[in-house]
Amino acid sequence: MGKISQYEAFLRQRITELRLKKDVSEHRMSLELGRSGAYIRGITSGAALPSVRELFNICAYFDITPAEFFCGIEGPPSARGKLQQELAALSDADLEKVALFLDWIR
Repeated sequence: MGKISQYEAFLRQRITELRLKKDVSEHRMSLELGRSGAYIRGITSGAALPSVRELFNICAYFDITPAEFFCGIEGPPSARGKLQQELAALSDADLEKVALFLDWIR
């Protein structure tokens, strides 16, 4: 499998992973993005790819940056990458606690 094919597969898998984490169907996500009900299914099945603008909309939908979307594309995340994933799942209140702890250890 070439690099391009690997990137396409990663994109499909990542959308599915994030969608399941958010507990939303492909149909609902498609509609919430303002697209036809089969839009996300077309991407995850490999029939289509989103434009760059639509990929940015997908990232915004999941409330992540494009960098966060592509985290892990080159293999297992580093310790820093794992920590970023854990931090992304925390509430704002818990993030403030982590920030206080970081200030303390510095």
